[in-house]
Amino acid sequence: MSKVFLARLVAALSILCAHAAWSATPTSSGMKTILVLGDSLSDGFQLKRSEAYPALIANKLRDAGLNLQVTNASATGGTTEGGLERIPAHLKRKIDIFVLELGINDSFRGVPVEQIQNNLQQIIDRVKARNPDVRVVIAGMQLPNYGADDYVSAFGKMFGELATKNGAALVPYLLDGVAGDPSLNLPDGIHPNASGQKILAENVWRVLEPIARETAVERSSHVR
Repeated sequence: MSKVFLARLVAALSILCAHAAWSATPTSSGMKTILVLGDSLSDGFQLKRSEAYPALIANKLRDAGLNLQVTNASATGGTTEGGLERIPAHLKRKIDIFVLELGINDSFRGVPVEQIQNNLQQIIDRVKARNPDVRVVIAGMQLPNYGADDYVSAFGKMFGELATKNGAALVPYLLDGVAGDPSLNLPDGIHPNASGQKILAENVWRVLEPIARETAVERSSHVR
């Protein structure tokens, strides 16, 4: 009986050691990371996660030979307040590029633009506090009838102001080329379908690609 028990123990320890080695591989490889914190637009509402633009960006990175890992930390219905609550859990790992896409759900609820902007700034501050060299990308949004009144205008300008203040890159309008087109949206007329998500990926990629390439070069230059 003792020999059987010993054999089982050795087998179990071997499995644990193999698992530990596999788990340590991403960290030991020094792979750079991209964290996407967003709402249903980034989460891929009613779509497969593989059809949402963060996954499509991961494919583009791979095709470009850029060794960066994309983590999609988005949640349907996400707000800036919710983002503040969720971000600490993602600060346990180093973040090299941070893509922030939040705010539109706040506006639908009538949250003051100043509060939305303050929440977004706090999220950025927390990420930078843990990752001083992080590159930030802000996904801009617009409300229908942009410029029609003070709230709508202030909301649309807020993202550019945040980008300027934080030295961040700006995707001027995430839904550019998609909003208002029935063929690119789900029946609700709000959320992009799989084809629409491909355009969102292009909108983000135009801004993200040079940053990703610079980040990859920085990684290579530090290898001795």
